[in-house]
Amino acid sequence: MNYKPCNHIRSTTLQAALLALMLIFSGCGSFIPTSGPDTGEITNAADSKRLKDIQIVDINDTVVSRLLLSQTQNSFSDTFNTSIRKGNVIGAGDVIEVSIWELSPALFSGVVFDSRTASSASHVTTLPEQMVNSEGTINIPFVGQIEVAGRSIQQIESEIKRSLKGKANQPQVLVRTLRNNTTNVTVVGEVASSIRMSLTARKERVLDALAAAGGVRMPVNKMTLQLTRGSQVQAMPLDVIIRDPKQNIVLQPDDVITLSYQPLSFTALGATGKNEEINFEVQGISLSQALARSGGIQDNRANADGVFIFRYESAKAVGLNGQGQLTRPDGKVPVIYRVNLKDPASLFIAQNFIMQNKDLLYVSNAQAADYQKFLNMVVSIVYPVVNVINAIPSLP
Repeated sequence: MNYKPCNHIRSTTLQAALLALMLIFSGCGSFIPTSGPDTGEITNAADSKRLKDIQIVDINDTVVSRLLLSQTQNSFSDTFNTSIRKGNVIGAGDVIEVSIWELSPALFSGVVFDSRTASSASHVTTLPEQMVNSEGTINIPFVGQIEVAGRSIQQIESEIKRSLKGKANQPQVLVRTLRNNTTNVTVVGEVASSIRMSLTARKERVLDALAAAGGVRMPVNKMTLQLTRGSQVQAMPLDVIIRDPKQNIVLQPDDVITLSYQPLSFTALGATGKNEEINFEVQGISLSQALARSGGIQDNRANADGVFIFRYESAKAVGLNGQGQLTRPDGKVPVIYRVNLKDPASLFIAQNFIMQNKDLLYVSNAQAADYQKFLNMVVSIVYPVVNVINAIPSLP
């Protein structure tokens, strides 16, 4: 009779343990810790009123081809007129110098002696430097205003010579540009030194301007070069321009070259080797490269057919109207791309699926991993209880 309380304690303890197990079984999804939604929760997102606008797209050859087509950016050779620039022309603001040669008797003063005859053979006059005015003209004595804006050096020389005909004695004219204030390009951004570079008859190209600025301050494969020409703006990865000579186009006056450092990145979560934000180069990386950089998928917990890429995509690229609740102000819509890595063909597809900046790569847990977690929880609860029960004397 004195040992009945011990039996009662054993019974009560066992009942408490069973009740705990029942609670776990009844709500195991809430009790089991997880790194995110499982495959079923993602694929059934459309059943949620809030997530009904999310489109889940299985990655295949057709989808990859459509995305590659929509993501293709125009190159410099496609966007800009790549015809070779004609010789530089003079514009308002340029500073030029005019020299006039003539035989005796000379209209202008100034003498150059012929060393062979030691006599005054010809006369040369160098006029004071002049800045082309806003009307595009300069002044030549005995001639007056000469229109020079929009003309080449050779055309200006011919015009001055023609105007002096009948006034000067067999005149010869030489025009020289002292300061080029109109035919320039500007190079700014992540370069050693921002500059305003004058263009010459050599017909400088994009990389010439970059070299004149001292090169870039960051790794080439992480740099973007933007070219602005009037209302046209186009950007390309710098290393693509270096590798493709067609993109190293001839510069035009008033072009603006901007070098920017843009560390693109994606975020890896779930059953990957590491959960973190991972940077990649501006020319982009494939899904297979992204998986490798994130440490691959963990074979002890990952669901190989539950690899997802969460992305805000152009509504046009996925055939949506862009009117959902989660649509961004820029019109992009949320899309979940799904790939089944258990299918060997998907490994080829993953090599062509290009990751985008701010993508989220998520690998869901396998159900077996969740079951293992559940069993671990059961053992962690029941084992101490069994130890307690065993510690209570078993008496009649």
